[in-house]
Amino acid sequence: MENEIKVTNWIEEELAQTSTHTEYEELPSLKLTPNVVTELTIDASKPFEKWSGENNGKDVTKKIIPVTVGGNKMHWWLNVKNPVYRELLDSLANGNNTIKVLQTGTQANTKYVLVK
Repeated sequence: MENEIKVTNWIEEELAQTSTHTEYEELPSLKLTPNVVTELTIDASKPFEKWSGENNGKDVTKKIIPVTVGGNKMHWWLNVKNPVYRELLDSLANGNNTIKVLQTGTQANTKYVLVK
């Protein structure tokens, strides 16, 4: 009986944690073109939403960054381990919310570079 209570409590706690769904504005995802510089404006008026999940067997955390490209609002799903995420935060901390990004490679070989 005591073991049954522990299992139930554990399951209830897990359900409480997984049922909390973060609401964010549904926008199209930013799709950059390889070897093309794209200028985007970042909306940093509130903290970026976070998404955590699994990709190819690895735990991944991405920030959902609201951006505007050519007058169109989009979301840039950026892995927090990507070095460009730190550069982006540094740019925002310095008051610059308009950046230029160059993507090289595709899929697993994708790299982003902020163009100065």
